[in-house]
Amino acid sequence: MAMKLYGSDTSPFVRKVRVLAIETGQMEEIEEVKVGGTPTDPGTLPLEDNPLGKIPTLVVAGEVLYDSRVICRFLDHRAGGRLYPPVPRLWRTLTLEATADGILEAAILMVYEKRIRPPEKQFDPWIEAQWAKIDRALRTVCEKWLPHLTGPVDMGHVAVGCALGYLDFRHPDRNWRARRPGLASWFEEFSQRPSMAATAPPEG
Repeated sequence: MAMKLYGSDTSPFVRKVRVLAIETGQMEEIEEVKVGGTPTDPGTLPLEDNPLGKIPTLVVAGEVLYDSRVICRFLDHRAGGRLYPPVPRLWRTLTLEATADGILEAAILMVYEKRIRPPEKQFDPWIEAQWAKIDRALRTVCEKWLPHLTGPVDMGHVAVGCALGYLDFRHPDRNWRARRPGLASWFEEFSQRPSMAATAPPEG
């Protein structure tokens, strides 16, 4: 079954899908279509397939799926349920994935505030409020989820790995590792997985 994935090499949500596809052996069945745009300029984003104009968007057998969590659940189901474990671990995995996605959403809003708004209209307290969300989430991952992350790899691991990679990519000056040595150590090891190495965002 041929699948078409609209995405970008710099999108952490697209990266989640690509990592899962590699981990489940489906990447060779996916045709990647590179697109780009912003909330104020949709550019080449797949508006005809996704009215929200967001990526990732997956087209498969005439059906359109969007939102990384929807696409990841679909691909994992197609592969026999490898990265979304059975209940009760499933609920922990989904909550961890949602936490990581929340980190990404806040981090992307910080990028847009600097990139899209003119300097005179940027609101630093709002930017810091987004980072406060990220910092609280990282603290929660360290305090609550590290035992989970040391267990069998599931979608929670993938989502957290992609979130931390994005913080390195777009917000290196924030130095999230400084107060999270346990999480930093976990990420260092997880980043060496072939799926993570193959999907790392471009340098520069």
